[in-house]
Parts: sequence; structure tokens; C-alpha cells
Amino acid sequence: MTPETHDILMDVSVATLATALFKRGLRNQVIQGVRPLGWKGRNMVGPAFTLRYMPAREDRNQLSEFRNPEHPQRVAIETCPEGHVLVMDSRKQANAASAGDILITRLMMRGGAGVVTDGGFRDAAVIAELEMPAYHSRPSSPTNLTNNEAIAINEPIGCGDAPVFPGDIIVGDADCVIVIPAHMADEVAAEAREMTAYEDFVVAQVKAGEPIIGLYPRVNEEKYGPLFEAWRAENGR
Repeated sequence: MTPETHDILMDVSVATLATALFKRGLRNQVIQGVRPLGWKGRNMVGPAFTLRYMPAREDRNQLSEFRNPEHPQRVAIETCPEGHVLVMDSRKQANAASAGDILITRLMMRGGAGVVTDGGFRDAAVIAELEMPAYHSRPSSPTNLTNNEAIAINEPIGCGDAPVFPGDIIVGDADCVIVIPAHMADEVAAEAREMTAYEDFVVAQVKAGEPIIGLYPRVNEEKYGPLFEAWRAENGR
């Protein structure tokens, strides 16, 4: 991901990115069932660094496990690279917390770009007040040891039914989160920027009383092509 691509992705919606990916045959890249805690007013953008949970086995998941310096949950927090988004496959279960405010605060202080789980966070109200973007399914109090075991770091995972490979580009907005395959991030971002410009033009036209047919999708090129180009010039888009 180039710096230019990062800047573009900070200003486009997940919905627009989903359409760009749909055109390329990718239909299941939105992480289902997650929402932002305390929307920060800006997108979350960064490469994925992953943590996978599996069903817990009781003899392996006592509170004493947290004293183990090799515990994968702790190691993931301490090794997630700066500027990356920690994405956790928590088996879509919020009845065992993926992490709490202390770990997420540590991730933020290490320069994490964000965190996503298809499970839940404990101390969710505190996490919502942090500067770093965070997404989960719903608040959860029980420790992750209750029924999940952190087992693998930075391997391919499924999060909210979306495939996530390490290094894929994660984008979260006020609605949800999407996963862009790393090798197509630049082209998808460039197309999304163009789509966003036209969609903003469409909104302006609709607010001025213009009908949708021929305008969106852009079919009547003879009428709306020149209007769009004039709008772009006027608005620096």
C-alpha cells in the first residue's frame, strides 16, 4: 500500500469499496456483524496482522495461562507492527471477550492503526474512549479463556465470514469494516476515489431535485458527463 493509497482509503466509504471489489468478483470481503466503538470521525486503514482463536479445552485454559510470556494473545499485542490493524478471528463469539481495555490501550501505545474482532471486548465503554479505532460485535465481560483459546498469530483467518490474509488492507468506516486483498489495493483505491467523486456529485444533483434515472448509475452521459466535469472543476475533485 502506497502512502497515496492510504490517504485515498482514509476518505472513501466501505460501501464504495465493496462495489469496486464486487466488480472484480469479490463478494464476501465485508466483515459481518462488527461495528465501531465510539466513532472517531475518520477511517481506520492499515495492513492486517491476525490472531486466531479456537475452541477452548479446559485443561489448557486456566487463568494461570495469562502468566505465560508466550501466550499468543499477549504476544500478538506486543508484536503487531506499527500502523497495522490487529484482526481477530474470535469464532463470532462475544460470550468470551477477545481482549479488554488494558491490552487494547497497549496496542494503541505501540502505534496500532486499529483493532477488529468478530467477537466482543470487555471494558467496551473504556475502549470506545481511546483514540485508536476499534470494532467488535457487542460488549463482553467473560475472559477469552472461557471458551476460546488464542492459538495462532499472523496466519490466514476468517473474521465475520470474511477471509483475511496477513497484509491485506483493512478499512473501517462509521458503518463497518472491509478487507481488500493487498495486491489490488492501489487499483481499488484509485477507482473508489473516482466513484466517490461521482457519488458526491449525484447527491448534489438529487438535493437539487434531479431524478435518479440516467444519473445513477451513470447512463445519460450526454447530459450528466459535462455537468459532472463542471462540478469537478468547481469543487477541485
